Amino acid sequence: MTSISVTNESVIPCDAEAIATMLEHHMPRTGIDPASAVDVLLVDEARMTELHVQWMHEPGPTDVLSFPMDEVRGAALGDPLTFGMLGDIVVCSPVAQRQAVMKGIGPNEEIAFLITHGYLHLIGFDHADEADQTAMFGLQDRLLDEWRGTQERM
Repeated sequence: MTSISVTNESVIPCDAEAIATMLEHHMPRTGIDPASAVDVLLVDEARMTELHVQWMHEPGPTDVLSFPMDEVRGAALGDPLTFGMLGDIVVCSPVAQRQAVMKGIGPNEEIAFLITHGYLHLIGFDHADEADQTAMFGLQDRLLDEWRGTQERM
């Protein structure tokens, strides 16, 4: 049983079930028990600006913020999956929508990208230096490609 919560506080619609299913897909592939708890919140620019200023001390909205809870890390290959409270992923839907237009993709694809990015931050990945960025973005791309492949078969 999963404990993924998706709340949309923005005026832009989202597919909460698809978001939860995507995270359930990502979890075991990163050593995390799919029963682990994670909350996804989609917000407007005003709310994201508040969070961005409060937590990152930077002005204006950003696309995604992650708030790790228990500092859960994925299990090593062959070990039992790690279980825990992962934390919160907050996505700014209007920023995601604008970025999707700039990239020439649909808004749901950009939201999936941002949530995957935020999820990896929750489980300890970062992109502070080139090696970390290569590892994180490589895994991010692989997870999204695998997820898209499961969607095409449905």
